Amino acid sequence: MTRIVGVDLPNNKKTLIALTYIYGIGRNLSKTILKNLKIDPNTILRNLSESDLVKLRQYIEKKHMIEGDLRRFQLLNIKRLIDIGCYKGRRHRQLLPVRGQRTRTNSRTCRIVTKNINFSKK
Repeated sequence: MTRIVGVDLPNNKKTLIALTYIYGIGRNLSKTILKNLKIDPNTILRNLSESDLVKLRQYIEKKHMIEGDLRRFQLLNIKRLIDIGCYKGRRHRQLLPVRGQRTRTNSRTCRIVTKNINFSKK
């Protein structure tokens, strides 16, 4: 297991796929990172040289917000919306869909969470 930015990446996967194990890095961002560093995306992670791994670590740490920082940033944004009392903040507080989806027949996922919190069976 190769460790990059505090995440253990599987050695037997292609570099393109292995980078997506890091929270905040999807396939498109992974392609962009590997293209900028001139690393072949189809290379198996264990076959990368140590210098390539060092370049990869440094590039990701400097250029992109990932893992804990990204999660904290998202939570602070949601908290800010709740604090200012805007519509999106109220929807977050009520655990309902935020982006205009209907709630009469859909939004099961959101409503089941609140239902289980309020009415737990004994």
